[in-house]
Amino acid sequence: MTFHTFSEEQLRTFTEAVFLKMGCPVADAQLAADVLLRSDLRGIDSHGVARLSGYVRLWEKERINANPNIRVVHETATTATVDGDLGLGLVVAPFAMKVAIEKAKTYGSGWVAVKNSNHFGIAGYHALMAVEQDMVGISMTNASPLVAPTYANERLLGTNPMCYAFPAGNYPPVVVDMATAAAANGKLEIAQRSGTSIPEGWVQDAAGNSSIDPHQLKQGGSLLPLGSDKDHGSHKGYGLGATVDILSAVLSGANYGPWVPPFVAFLEPSKDPVGEGLGHFVGAMRVDGFRPAEEFKNHLDNWISRFKSAKTVDPDKRVIIPGEPEAAAEAERKLKGIPLIDVVVKDLNELAVKMGIQPLS
Repeated sequence: MTFHTFSEEQLRTFTEAVFLKMGCPVADAQLAADVLLRSDLRGIDSHGVARLSGYVRLWEKERINANPNIRVVHETATTATVDGDLGLGLVVAPFAMKVAIEKAKTYGSGWVAVKNSNHFGIAGYHALMAVEQDMVGISMTNASPLVAPTYANERLLGTNPMCYAFPAGNYPPVVVDMATAAAANGKLEIAQRSGTSIPEGWVQDAAGNSSIDPHQLKQGGSLLPLGSDKDHGSHKGYGLGATVDILSAVLSGANYGPWVPPFVAFLEPSKDPVGEGLGHFVGAMRVDGFRPAEEFKNHLDNWISRFKSAKTVDPDKRVIIPGEPEAAAEAERKLKGIPLIDVVVKDLNELAVKMGIQPLS
């Protein structure tokens, strides 16, 4: 497997050019590129520029509106529902979080459900928008139906990620950003591109047997909930995934469960939808609605310090704070560049030819 390293600006220019060719307004193209680049910078390679061709594919199928009229369609003082008008989730979700933040500034918290949207990148991007305002940020989304609930052999849920982000003082924010499946589909895509197997407990084949083949989903298999099986707590992962689905879609009026319009190419959208597009749920809570922000951040620093100094079973290991590896990756990649495997570079350059833009060199 060969890696090619590109600067943040190289990839940002390329990504913006793709979105502009799709017909996105300049501001939307810049925002969408920023969401994808933040993923690559933070080391979440499965959700960065490697996903660009997927957005183009949906746009070509007229499943993405490049110039949407994103609007609030229902609201109270502290809540709102946003209609994304089939826009890029990379643009719709930040719009919704801005609504939540503005409500939180006035009333202490803001909660926004979103319908009629698309794949929104990493959940952490949107939650961190609130952290920048000394708020706790929450973001989640439902996703392509690839996950079988505990005991099931039918794909009914998405990987349905959720993120909780907390502002710290001297440390980077604590960011709990995770799929509610045993693994995100993007990790299977990375294994497919690199030609490697996956750990046992991530997927089951069409017959319900455990498999280490990253291609199983295309052959009728399913991702497993967080926990993998009942004895290891898969009912908890299933419950978390269900919570995300209900908050993101049943609450907003988006499609839920097996009716969620898929991002993956090997699934077709339902011919009998129960809602509009894909759904998200975001929230922002002012820290000073509970205690002075500086006081909270000082104590969160203390919390972080204590956990980082925990005794470990293996002396060569240490306790890692949620979000710490991503913060370290972002600092390093801003200096040294972003590595992409040759398969991804080839895909992006083929996309460049198709879109009529300058390929990556």
